[in-house]
Formats: sequence, C-alpha cells, structure tokens
Amino acid sequence: MKLLFDFFPIILFFVAYKFQGIFIATAVAIAATLLQVGIAWYRTRKIEPMHLVTLVLIAGFGGATLVFQDELFIKWKPTVLNWAFGSGFLLSQFIGERTFIERIMGKQIDLPKEIWQRLNLAWVVFFMAVGAANLFVVYSFDTETWVNFKLFGMLGLTLVFVVAQSIFLARHIPEAKTEE
Repeated sequence: MKLLFDFFPIILFFVAYKFQGIFIATAVAIAATLLQVGIAWYRTRKIEPMHLVTLVLIAGFGGATLVFQDELFIKWKPTVLNWAFGSGFLLSQFIGERTFIERIMGKQIDLPKEIWQRLNLAWVVFFMAVGAANLFVVYSFDTETWVNFKLFGMLGLTLVFVVAQSIFLARHIPEAKTEE
C-alpha cells in the first residue's frame, strides 16, 4: 500500500498526460503531490523528507512549466531530484557518524562501516546516473518518449538497482547459525 501511495502522483501524471497532455498532467502532479503530503500529515502528523523534497521540486518546476508554458521545466525535475538525493547521500559520507543508507537500513541489517560506505556510494552513482539518463532522454527524444521513460524506464532502472543491491547485501550478511 505504501508503494502505491508513493507512486500515486507519478501514476496520475502519466494518466493525465495520456488524455490531456503535458500541462494538465503537470497540474495534476502538483495537486496529487499536495494531496499526498496532506494525507501523510493528517495520518501521522509528520512528512517524510522524500515527500517534502518532491513537493518543493514539483511545485517549483511544475509551477514554472505552467507559468511559462514550457515543458522543459517539468522534464528537468527528475534530474534535479535524483541529483539532490545523490548529493545528499554523498555528503553523508563525510558528515555525521553514519551514511544516509545506514540511517535508513541500519535497524534492519548489521554491516561493517566499509560495506555501508560502499552501498551508500552505489546509491550516489545510481542517483547521478539516473539524473543523467533523464537528461539524455529529454534532449534526445520527444515528450511522449520522456513520459514513458519517466514512469517505466526510471522504475525499471530502480528495480534492477535494488535487485543488484540485494545480491550485494546477501554476500555481506552473516548467515544465521542453526542449532542441530
């Protein structure tokens, strides 16, 4: 259910684009993200940082898209979002006791500091690469292709990365000892 909640604005953007075009889809994405944050606040009285960053970026880039009637602004939003996350993960290598990925997953998995740092750097590379891939699609293909890439391509890349991350983690998680 959380996954559906997280993808709610993206799915609505995609559907609105297919029926009404990029500008209506952008307005729908802004409204859906506001609704998403509002529901989260109502239910838990807190907002996840990812949702807050997404709201600020969709409001800014989406708003610019609507005001200037230029779809390039909304097309840049995924790159800025990915690069912001990548930069945040990179900074966590140097600031604080733990990397950002360790802060997220550290309660579920016990790993050596070196492995947390490698995993964190892998996320940095992933976010930076996806941001660059988005720009490649923006400047190499039409809007229809970009919208499809935004939903299916980025989701597919994320799934492949998470599977690769799981394989990497499986090699470093100590096996539980069983009693015979």
